[in-house]
Amino acid sequence: MKKSRYFTAGLAAISLLGVSACVTDPNTGEQKISRTAIGGVGGAGLGYLLGGLLGGDTARIIGAGIGGVAGGAVGYKMDQQIKELKEQTSGSGIDVTETPDGESILVNLPEVTFAVDSTNISPGFQTALDNVAQSMIKYPNSLVDIMGHTDSTGSASYNLNLSQRRADSVSNYLVSRGVTRTRIETVGYGEQYPVASNETAEGRAQNRRVEIKITPITQDQVNAAKSGY
Repeated sequence: MKKSRYFTAGLAAISLLGVSACVTDPNTGEQKISRTAIGGVGGAGLGYLLGGLLGGDTARIIGAGIGGVAGGAVGYKMDQQIKELKEQTSGSGIDVTETPDGESILVNLPEVTFAVDSTNISPGFQTALDNVAQSMIKYPNSLVDIMGHTDSTGSASYNLNLSQRRADSVSNYLVSRGVTRTRIETVGYGEQYPVASNETAEGRAQNRRVEIKITPITQDQVNAAKSGY
């Protein structure tokens, strides 16, 4: 999607073939272990992150009515948004990284975003989510996928439903703070994609999460979407 990210994407692709599962930190340039990739090594796979936008991009681009970022500026704007999000959510427990392919920003909301077995966003997390919403408003030329996950405790059907409701809760909160609803899609994955072992309390806590994937859209993608209609 952008020349400035081919190297990062290449490194991420190579990491999928080895046990190191390294990605490049967009702000420091350093190689580090991808927590998501570790889950993939454990058997969950990276398909849900590398599979593109939920529901495809053409109809969503048209429906959202967004513009596009000039191709050469996408990498710079992504790095800038990541840096700002890290600063604005520092100390909250939110983890901000790139997706392993370098095409999107991944904002990981930990389990404490919600009360136990609840879809209500904890009051202590609202300020951090307000900052995430403001970032999306500041950088409007992107589509947003919100993905809910659980640990393996309880039935698969219950976990799937809970993960969807939590993803929807985050979506509704962002919309209430001014993010355009047509930019957002949600999905609940239940217990399908752990990032840590469900055999320990610490691992289960890491698996109970909501991820927000922010994917910048280029002007070329907007033009292609429009030409397809």
